[in-house]
Amino acid sequence: MQVLVRDNNVEQAMRVLKKKLQREGVFREMKARRAYEKPSEKRAREKSEAVRRTRKAARKQAQREGLLPAPKKKVIAPRRAAPQV
Repeated sequence: MQVLVRDNNVEQAMRVLKKKLQREGVFREMKARRAYEKPSEKRAREKSEAVRRTRKAARKQAQREGLLPAPKKKVIAPRRAAPQV
């Protein structure tokens, strides 16, 4: 994985790197590897994740077909400009 640092802006490069690692699931894997997970616990976790994904897909499909109301969109208030002196 590679991140370019522009104009010596290390903070921005760190944010970009963190976002890429988050997207790839590196943090989740590190957390999972901290302690041993029994095979039975792993199976149960993977099954519950699969059920959650299936339910989410079914909910999205029902929303597309109009059987369920769509989620409410968040309203973002416009930023106020600083008063000029």
